[in-house]
Amino acid sequence: MLLYIAEKPSLGRAIAASLPGPHQKGQGWIRCGKGSEAVTVSWCIGHLLEPAEPSSYNPAWKTWRLHHLPMFPDTWQVTPKSSVRQQLKVLEPLIRKASTIVHAGDPDREGQLLVDEVIQYVGTRAEVQRILINDLNPAAVTRAIQHPRDNREFRKLSHSALARQRADWLYGINLTRFYTLNYQHQGQKGVYSVGRVQTPVLGLVAERDNTIENFEPRPFFRIEARVHAQEEEADQQPFTARWLPDDQFQDHLDEENRLLDRATADQIAASIHNRPGTVVESRFRDRPEAPPLPLSLSALQIEAGRLFRMGAKEVLDTAQNLYERHQLITYPRSDSRYLPEEHLDQARQVASAIERMAPALTGICSNADFSRRSAAWNDKKVDAHHAIIPTSRSVPGGKLSDAEHKIYDLISRFYLMQFLPDATHREGRLTVRIAEQRFRATETAVLEPGWKVLELKLRDARKEAEKPPLPRLDKGEPVFCEDSSVRERQTQPPQHFTDATLLSAMTNIARFVTDPELRKTLRETDGLGTEATRASIIDTLFRRDYLYRDSRHIRATEKGKELINALPEAVSRPDRTAVWEATLEAVRRGEEDPREFLETLKTEIRQLIGGTADSVQAKPDTAAPNCPKCRAPMTERDGKYGRFFACTRYPNCRGTRPLEDSDPQDGTGQKPVPCPHCFSPLVRRKGKKGWFWGCSNFPACRQTLNDDNGKPATISPKAT
Repeated sequence: MLLYIAEKPSLGRAIAASLPGPHQKGQGWIRCGKGSEAVTVSWCIGHLLEPAEPSSYNPAWKTWRLHHLPMFPDTWQVTPKSSVRQQLKVLEPLIRKASTIVHAGDPDREGQLLVDEVIQYVGTRAEVQRILINDLNPAAVTRAIQHPRDNREFRKLSHSALARQRADWLYGINLTRFYTLNYQHQGQKGVYSVGRVQTPVLGLVAERDNTIENFEPRPFFRIEARVHAQEEEADQQPFTARWLPDDQFQDHLDEENRLLDRATADQIAASIHNRPGTVVESRFRDRPEAPPLPLSLSALQIEAGRLFRMGAKEVLDTAQNLYERHQLITYPRSDSRYLPEEHLDQARQVASAIERMAPALTGICSNADFSRRSAAWNDKKVDAHHAIIPTSRSVPGGKLSDAEHKIYDLISRFYLMQFLPDATHREGRLTVRIAEQRFRATETAVLEPGWKVLELKLRDARKEAEKPPLPRLDKGEPVFCEDSSVRERQTQPPQHFTDATLLSAMTNIARFVTDPELRKTLRETDGLGTEATRASIIDTLFRRDYLYRDSRHIRATEKGKELINALPEAVSRPDRTAVWEATLEAVRRGEEDPREFLETLKTEIRQLIGGTADSVQAKPDTAAPNCPKCRAPMTERDGKYGRFFACTRYPNCRGTRPLEDSDPQDGTGQKPVPCPHCFSPLVRRKGKKGWFWGCSNFPACRQTLNDDNGKPATISPKAT
C-alpha cells in the first residue's frame, strides 16, 4: 500500500484531489483508486507528538525543587498530544501496513520533523519518499507528486528541528523552574517563564522601554548657510547647505556628530556670514532602483504591520487562510524572497488571477512586461521553499475578509513589481568650503516611478515640501554665503516597539549586538526565532503577562521588567540565542553535530544555574540585619555611594539597607522567625487590614500570622 502523510487535512485533501478516483473518505483518511492500485492519503494535525514532561523521566521531577536542577534526560521521550490522539490512532495501522510512505509535511524543518517523528514512533520498514509542496493549486500538487525524492536527503533538516525542540526543553524547563522557585522564595506569585528566544525578545522591549523612560533630551544645534553662485551672470536660485562637523570640534559633538554647544555654533555661523567660498565636491547622477524582492513571511508581517497596523499573528493567520482555505497564495511560512526560474512561465496566468481577485491592479497587469527578469528569479537562492506569491487560482474558497483582501493585495503588488521598470532617482550633492568650514546640500527626486506606482504609503505620513533642484555647479567654482543661521533642536528618544519594528528587530538582530565579530556572524543568519515562530513568540509574551499594548506600541509589563533585571545578560540579551539559531542552520546543512550542540547547551545551563546559585550563597555578616524583602541574611558591600547592606540572595533579591539602618524599628532587625508549617523564613507584609506575617515560600505554603508590635504573633494565626 502506498501511503501519503500530509502535515494537515487541507494538504491531504489537495493531494487526494490530484490522484485518480474513485475517492472513498474515512475518519482521518481518503482512499484513492481501486484494487491493488489504491492509494491512501492521511495526515497529521500539526505535531501529533510532544516532548515528554519531566515526571516521565523521573517521578521526583514532578515537584518543583531547586535541588533537582539541572534536569537532563538520559534518553529522550515523546508522548502523544491528548488533543490529537485520535488522529495518531488512525495513522498507526496505516503506517504498519504501508509498503511505501510519502512524507508530505510542509517544506520547513518543523514540517519535516512532525511527520518523521510519527513514522519513527510507530515503526516501519517501508520505503519513505519526500515531496515538497509550496502551492495547493492542483497543477502544483500534481507536479510535486510526480517528482518524489528520497526522504533520507532531508535527514539533516529533521535533526535541526529535533535539536531545536530538545534545546527548548532543556533551556526553558530548567531556567523557568530555577527563576520561578527563587521568586517564590521572595513571596512572589506565578510562573516566571524563561525561553531561549522569548526572553531575549522581552529583553529588547524592556531595554527600549528603560531607554525611553530614562532619556534626558539635550539641545543640539544645526548651522545652515544660504549660498548662491558668485558669478554675476549665474541665474540659479540660492540653495541651503548644512554644516559638516570637523575633528577640531570633537569635544562639542555627541556620538551622532551633533553639535551640543551654542556658543560654538554662533561662532561658526558668524564666521561664514557674507563670506566667499568654493565648491569642493560636485556630484549629480540619475540612479536606477530595482524593485524589492517578493515577500517572505517576516517581510510580509513587517509591511502589513507598518501599513495596516496588523499584529504578527494576525498576518500569519490571514496568510494561512489565503493558502489553505482559499488557495490564493503559495506556502506562507517561507523565509525566502526568491523564486524558481521555472515559475516565470506562469507569470501571465498569475497576473490574470490577480486581475480578477484585485480589480484595482488591472491596469498594472495590462502594462506589465512579463519578459522582464528581475533578481527574484534565481534557482541558486531557492531551497525548500520560495517567496510568497499569488497562485493562478482566481476563485476563493468563500468570501474574503477585509484583512484577507489587504494581505492578498500586498502580496500581489510585490509580485507585479518584478515586471515593471526600475525606478529612476535624480540625486545631487554639492559640498562647499566657506571660511575653513564645510557645508553640504543634497537633492533627491523621483524622475521615473517605474515599479514605485505599486508602493503603498501611509496616509498619515508627512509630505515634505519639494526642494528646488540644486544649481549644476562644477568643482572649484566660487560661491558666496549671503546668510547663515543656527537652528536649535532637541535630541529625541527612540520609539517604543510596534509589531512591525519588533519583527524587524528579531529578523535583523545583529543591530542589537555589540560584539563586532558576533555581529558579523549574525548578519548571515535568520535572527531570533524563525519565520514560522516569530509571531507565536510575541503572542506568548503577551499571554504570559510580560508585554502589553499601549495603543499601537508594545511595552514590557512590570513583571517582564522585573524578570529581565534579575537575569544575567547571557540569558536576556540576543547574542547567544542568535548564535544558537545559526548553529541550528548549520545542523540543517550538515556542518554541525546536533549532539555536540546539546552538550554545549547543557554546560551553559549548568553554568547559569550554578553561577547564579553561587552568587546567592554569599557569606552573611553575623552582625548584619535581615533583608526587608525576603528575610534572608544581609552582608556588607561597597557601592557607588559607600558601603551598605545587601541581600545575600542577590541578584534574585535586590533588597538593601544603609549601614545606619541596621536596627530598624519595623521588626525585621531580629533573627529570622521560621514558618510554623514549613520552617521557611516568615516575611512581614502590609495588607488591607494592616501588617501581618506570611511565609516566604508562598504560594507553596500559605501560612500567615498576625503582627504583634513588629513581631510575628505566636498564636492566633490568620489562616493556614
